[in-house]
Amino acid sequence: MKLRTSAGAVALVLAAAMTLTACADDGSTAGESASPSPSSSSAAATDVPEPTKEDVAALESVQVSGKAGEEPTLKYDTPFEVSAPTSRVVDEGTGTELTEGMQVTMQHVAYDAEATKVGSTWEQGAPTSFVLGDASYGILTEPLTGQKVGARLLVANPVTGQDGTTSTSVNLVEVTDAKTVPTRAEGEAVEPAAGLPTVTLDDTGKPSIEIPEGYEAPKELVAQTLIKGDGPKVKETQTVTAQYTGWTLDGEQFDSSWDRGAPSSFSLQQVIAGWTQGLAGQTVGSQVLLVIPADLAYGAEKSADNELAGQDLVFVVDILAAQ
Repeated sequence: MKLRTSAGAVALVLAAAMTLTACADDGSTAGESASPSPSSSSAAATDVPEPTKEDVAALESVQVSGKAGEEPTLKYDTPFEVSAPTSRVVDEGTGTELTEGMQVTMQHVAYDAEATKVGSTWEQGAPTSFVLGDASYGILTEPLTGQKVGARLLVANPVTGQDGTTSTSVNLVEVTDAKTVPTRAEGEAVEPAAGLPTVTLDDTGKPSIEIPEGYEAPKELVAQTLIKGDGPKVKETQTVTAQYTGWTLDGEQFDSSWDRGAPSSFSLQQVIAGWTQGLAGQTVGSQVLLVIPADLAYGAEKSADNELAGQDLVFVVDILAAQ
């Protein structure tokens, strides 16, 4: 993952505390997203263990001070530990009801097992947005579904680090907004330049691709608009919600939000350079074909640490929202 700002580093800490990939036994690294743009990890695990009575009691003992709308302080006995993801509603919301597929915006603060704060969106200066149901934030899907905007929840999760040790993260989540986003790009079709990979959409909007015989990767980024949306232009500092599929230049698919069943949200400050450069300036609602040289993806040199390093990549991205 290419982090470029301190705000991005804070977001990573908080995402690591929330994501199921952090405790999945699939070889993923704690904090990796399911999106191949920030990382090349696989989708998060779906088998989530149930909390025990001891887990529930432990979370009930956490004290939350501070009023809604402001960063709270969490206090609890240490070392704090739960055996499975555990949640508790601190305050009920009164706004829009949350359903899977909605873009949810939240403020949240994360503490470690020793009751030390490790990250806060209040301090970061910007809330986090994600699609409810996105595997990267899968630990929030069940506790937030059916809640309303304004709700505050405690979420505790055992997180396995890169060194193999497990420690519990305790988080206070406050939902500040929620809205329905389109499921696919919507707008005016654009005739692509000749010679590019050919994109075909199925009835749902999911793309497939055909690489022309003898196609050579460009030395510079190609960002070809296929559908021109009528929304605002995306800025490189924004968080976007998107459906996407990625292929290597031989036409081999390596990841797809379509296959995971939900769009993904990510900051354009935390993705590979080809995404940042290719999506900034596009309009919300657009579909964009990206052909990304290796040096703007995971690096021009091959690496045993990342199978996509040294490879030119192709993406089709539907920009559903940006904020």
